[in-house]
Amino acid sequence: MLKERFRKFLPVVVDLETGGFNYKNNAILEIAIQLIDESDSMLILGESHRFHIKPFEGLIVDSDALEFLKLDLNHPLRMAVDEKFALEEIFKIINKQRSKFECSRAILVGHNAFFDHSFLLEACNRNNIKKSPFHPFSLIDTVSLGVLATKQTVLARICKELDIAYENEEAHSAAYDAMVTAEVFCKIINDFDFR
Repeated sequence: MLKERFRKFLPVVVDLETGGFNYKNNAILEIAIQLIDESDSMLILGESHRFHIKPFEGLIVDSDALEFLKLDLNHPLRMAVDEKFALEEIFKIINKQRSKFECSRAILVGHNAFFDHSFLLEACNRNNIKKSPFHPFSLIDTVSLGVLATKQTVLARICKELDIAYENEEAHSAAYDAMVTAEVFCKIINDFDFR
């Protein structure tokens, strides 16, 4: 069972798009989670959820970041929500999944997981969210898994080695990156010989 494979931790793939690299000063612009399910003892992709986020007041959004992400903060279809609302909704979804699989905590899975985790912790602090479903410091990083399985660290190259489709045009959307990271995570864990 899922809970037994990860010591009662529920793996949840998280991807954030941000207005820069400094978790103290740069705003979160998008958050996406990809839930993991199981079927016949194999990990599979479950539901995905994402929010576009209004930059938190006083935080910086670098123009270079917007250009890199190809993101227009004023696009009429962006429908961005407040950061606190997005986090609380995401946490409700994760807690429901955690209960379903009888897990004690969620564990953040990410590509360069420390980056997403540091932004998430800082966002919880500034929004006075006391109870995150995630373990406070344990993470599962697909960079580490990827280098072990394929000798590669870049997500696109890991996907190529694992024969997972990767579209450069879709990259750097939180929802797409979370989905692809989840595919990498599931494939590496499913293919691992646990004998």
